Amino acid sequence: MAHLGSRAAKKRGRALAVPVGLALTASLTFLPSVAASAAPLGNTADTAKASKADTTGPKLSYVANLNAYATVKAAKQAVERAGGTVVTVHEQIGVLVAHSQNPEFAKQLRAQRGLFVSVGATRTAPLQTVQTTEEGTTQQLSAADAAKAAADAAPGEEPLESNQWDLRAIKADQAHKINDGSPDVTVGIIDTGVDDTHPDLAGNFSKEQSANCVGGVADTSEGAWRPYADGSDHGTHVAGTIGAPRNGVGVSGVAPGVKIAGIKVSEPGTSLFYTEAVVCGFMFAAEKGIEVTNNSYYVDPWYFNCKTDDDQKALVEALTRASNYAQRKGVLNVAAAGNENFDLSADSIVDDSSPNDTTPVPRTIDPRVCLDVPTQLPGVVTVTATGDKGFKSYYSSFGLGVADVAAPGGDKWQVPATPDANGRVLSTIPGGYGYKQGTSMATPHVAGVAALLKSAHPTATPSQLQAMLKGQATKTACPAQVYNAAGTLIDATTCESKWGQTGYYGYGVVDALKAVK
Repeated sequence: MAHLGSRAAKKRGRALAVPVGLALTASLTFLPSVAASAAPLGNTADTAKASKADTTGPKLSYVANLNAYATVKAAKQAVERAGGTVVTVHEQIGVLVAHSQNPEFAKQLRAQRGLFVSVGATRTAPLQTVQTTEEGTTQQLSAADAAKAAADAAPGEEPLESNQWDLRAIKADQAHKINDGSPDVTVGIIDTGVDDTHPDLAGNFSKEQSANCVGGVADTSEGAWRPYADGSDHGTHVAGTIGAPRNGVGVSGVAPGVKIAGIKVSEPGTSLFYTEAVVCGFMFAAEKGIEVTNNSYYVDPWYFNCKTDDDQKALVEALTRASNYAQRKGVLNVAAAGNENFDLSADSIVDDSSPNDTTPVPRTIDPRVCLDVPTQLPGVVTVTATGDKGFKSYYSSFGLGVADVAAPGGDKWQVPATPDANGRVLSTIPGGYGYKQGTSMATPHVAGVAALLKSAHPTATPSQLQAMLKGQATKTACPAQVYNAAGTLIDATTCESKWGQTGYYGYGVVDALKAVK
């Protein structure tokens, strides 16, 4: 993975009894054109005070989640009075994105409960000018290794497919003999950008469903979805695993017949994934008819967003509204569980990496209150990683009742009998091919299988697709042993089983062959 209760509302001073959950539910069907008239905007003294908003603080980005009875016009006016500038409004879900240098900006908006359910800063570091830098490391496939793999390829295989142990692990190679997937199905890769000029991706790439959402507003200009210069190859690697076509050029994806789209949401220079960009990504996917999204990241700067914190609570609310809206528009969202070997069903977890855009402050969190997003959002498919031997990958986070399914993500300690003997996952990168490992690599295998299921069942809803994913998965019991980070086999004492699930594998390892049958 890269780096991966409601209040009562008021209307014109009259208290309205709002059942628990109504504020969120109503906001998901937010229609400003038919909303009730604006809630009170504060008294004259408040307005005068707000008109002289402090602008001496760092310039931050904020999300403001509107009350179900608020109007967009009133919300914009409140933002401007508090010294903010509106960047965009997602009217369908009542989420507004703004910039402000007023240190009291969020506090002043939160006080207007007739307008806002929650307001929060999406980052702890000030907005920066655009810059690029190298991000991440990849084991690039050499020309010699590529030639060795091509010489070892069996008839009908792609030139590098002999090194793709991961396809064989989920029977994708057998599934391709029956159904490659439909070009009517598109998987949106919400990530660091996709290089659609790559010869092993260009044939399946959908420019019409691609954009750059960095900053919170979709830019669909030519090439905007591509990685930044000298930026991360992460999204391009994910793309190849999902949908590299069988064209005789390199590798094959899990669903080589479907379309792939790039929705770039990572910042230049840091490759951080901020809330406003991810909300834009979900909304763009929903409006562009994308059927599946792949989310191999967590939303920065907080590894876990605690609902007890005013800022983090607002981020969870905005992302929940956006992902729920996408699901209602027919999108199945698939996300990585993470690479920290966390038990997401534990009573407590020590988070020592947040916030990751300034200075982390170690804290102990309850994962039932502090969520890893998007993977712990409602309706999202949570994916853990396995290696060639079928063990949970040493780095993969897990959790009984949290993990839904598992898939190959690679593990350097689980060495396959391939020409390269490399336990990581081989896929496309700008300019060639390379190996990576992570739940980031497991997630596109699941997204690819989901695309095959959608191809076979075009009218299936996201919830039906999720049920099929779980149903066709190969049940996998807790292992006796598992590799640790040092490559030593240890007792798998952290794996729990219940309700036909395990904490390591959820309902099991996905099976592409079952998906097409």
